[in-house]
Amino acid sequence: MTDFDFISFDRNDAIAILRLNRPDNLNSWNLQMREELRDAIQACVENDALRVLVITGTGRAFSAGEDVRGMGDLSAVGPKGFRRRVRMIHNVFDEIEQMEIPVIAAINGVAAGGGLELALSCDFRIAADTAKMGLPEGNVGLIPGSGGISRLVKLVGPAKAKRLVMTGEIVPADKAQAYGLVEEVVPADQLMDHAVAFAEQLAAKAPLALGSAKIVINQCVNVDMETGRNFERIAQSVLKLTDDHKEGARSFIEKRKPDFTGR
Repeated sequence: MTDFDFISFDRNDAIAILRLNRPDNLNSWNLQMREELRDAIQACVENDALRVLVITGTGRAFSAGEDVRGMGDLSAVGPKGFRRRVRMIHNVFDEIEQMEIPVIAAINGVAAGGGLELALSCDFRIAADTAKMGLPEGNVGLIPGSGGISRLVKLVGPAKAKRLVMTGEIVPADKAQAYGLVEEVVPADQLMDHAVAFAEQLAAKAPLALGSAKIVINQCVNVDMETGRNFERIAQSVLKLTDDHKEGARSFIEKRKPDFTGR
């Protein structure tokens, strides 16, 4: 993995931990950090040995989103230039959502704006009990524009999405869980142990099956039930031919732990 200035990587067998590492600025984005995140995620996509990715932050924040000091004057680039500039981070979030491994957001502190949008693009969100999160773009005359609204609506429903977006409220972890923003809240000093244990549980599963499940579930959110069942049948017909399915069946009969190879 390439060395980065604002991102750090730990790799343990099939699990990688990506840490946003700009703690003096609450891990907020600048151009270099966006580029590094893009390159890091692409490296994960291309690594067939990787089975689970955990994303977290260094210091007291997950990510505070865009660094306002580095945004520059929009009038200098115009709407077209702005769309071109931010398309990169949109594509990164889309890649996280679509990559064929589980991605866990371990929200260790503040997750605001683009930081929360990053977490929303992950498959699972586990928060420290000290974490806070929200979408404060309305406070500066904007709206969440990197998937924050579209993903939020599907996750929590339109009423809660309107409340979070229109008020710009930053909610504590327990309220975020009640809203459906996160699935679990754990003591801060146990967050990474909990996230890694969950990652290990997922990494022990058949990776092709997990990847297929992620694809089909994501598609089922957007299609009718009949189309969804067609996706299920297609994915299942492919998985039936894999070595991992044969190994899973053998291990079940032999009453032992399966050894999945991703083939």
